[in-house]
Amino acid sequence: MHLRCILQAAAAAAARKTLKPSQNPFLIIPTIPKLSPLSPLSSFYSSKTAASKSKSKSKAKSKDKSAKESSTATKDDDAFPGTEDLDAEDADPEDLSNVADPPPPIDKTLDVGPKGLPLFAMTRSIAELGRKDACTYMDFSLADLIAVLAEGLPSGMKREFKETRRSALLVRQNFLDLRDNFRRIVDPPLHNKGVKVRKQIVLDGPVSCGKSIALAMLVHWARSEGWLVLYVPQGKEWTHGGFFYKHPDTGLWDTPIQAAKILQDFLKFNKSQLEQLKCQCYDPIPLGEGAGVGWMRGADSMAMPEGSSLFDLIQTGLTYTHAAVGVVVRLRKELSMVKDVPVLIAIDQYNSWFTFSDYQEPVTPRSCRPIHARELSTVNAYRSMMNDDMMVGAFSHSTAVGKLRKDLPDVPLDARINLPRYSLDEAATVCHYYLRQRVIRPDAFSEEKWKKIYYLSNGNGSEMRWLVPFM
Repeated sequence: MHLRCILQAAAAAAARKTLKPSQNPFLIIPTIPKLSPLSPLSSFYSSKTAASKSKSKSKAKSKDKSAKESSTATKDDDAFPGTEDLDAEDADPEDLSNVADPPPPIDKTLDVGPKGLPLFAMTRSIAELGRKDACTYMDFSLADLIAVLAEGLPSGMKREFKETRRSALLVRQNFLDLRDNFRRIVDPPLHNKGVKVRKQIVLDGPVSCGKSIALAMLVHWARSEGWLVLYVPQGKEWTHGGFFYKHPDTGLWDTPIQAAKILQDFLKFNKSQLEQLKCQCYDPIPLGEGAGVGWMRGADSMAMPEGSSLFDLIQTGLTYTHAAVGVVVRLRKELSMVKDVPVLIAIDQYNSWFTFSDYQEPVTPRSCRPIHARELSTVNAYRSMMNDDMMVGAFSHSTAVGKLRKDLPDVPLDARINLPRYSLDEAATVCHYYLRQRVIRPDAFSEEKWKKIYYLSNGNGSEMRWLVPFM
């Protein structure tokens, strides 16, 4: 018996030796070795790149585990729909498959707000909203919203849509004031009542007070009016991750991967307008180091031909990685010279541009110096509000930046506006909307209970949304 096993093993070994390399399943073909973190070739890449990969793997494992656990658990058919996703951390805010699109028609018998007032605005256009529509909800088509805000929806907006199963947003008075401010700049009223207009505004306020949603609604309104809008929904991405190096001519740090992403996002909605706008500056565009390809041989600049459009300029930055950063910087100058259409620059997570970035510069063999965001070429070109352009920046306190001083560099002293949390009237409308969407049990709803939740959360929108199912 033992002799038979020995003979079979020997025959199998002889058969493997006669196989060709392509036919041998046990042959390990050597591949190009990966660069170690200490390799000088990878020293210009952010540590966040590797960390994000490990995070994505761990998230995928946890999702598979939770999916298996949820598949074995039984669900009650009569479960209340508002209690399915109580744990906001386990729910995927990117998944909006449960949102009704288009929204259901308004039913006056069901859509009743506090004191018997209408719960929804009768218009579907932000431009037509008036003061009478404050403290009401406005329905949006989810497909239209994703198309207009092609760069990405704010995370708070996604979570609101997912948990209420409806793409509707609260119309707040502070947003109407923000919209009317920029409307007066472009279309001044005949009878000026002495209302001061601001071309540069910084939206500040406590956590979850609606800064990002107000900025996104402003971008939606401006684009529906035909404006050219540069919308940056995640300004922190400009200062984190990817490849970076110090340009010898400017002394600033270039990030070509982020620059290409900026140009791609700008083209998503504005392509048709950019094809019609001509370049005003034809100075040579400085070239830098491309991402993973080094410097371009025999050239340090690139000229744009006469008659080029802004679309051609952006395509140059996308085609040649060496010119990506130079095109982003040149685009900022070109936007200041556009006169045919109003131009708005809207930046979310604007406070991340006033602190240190993710990048570090080696100083000694054992120490590194953190690089400030203002030392990055892209941030340095777009951060300043000391100009005549219309700009809006929104602070995001979920980025762990910390509290900044009141007088920020490159920002006018009167530019900062504090957005409050929900008022008592707004909270009443929000709770009636959650009742309408069955986030709150009808038998548990009462004025006393929703007021307790309002005072417990201090008007924090995300905390109220998390607490109301427990009413």
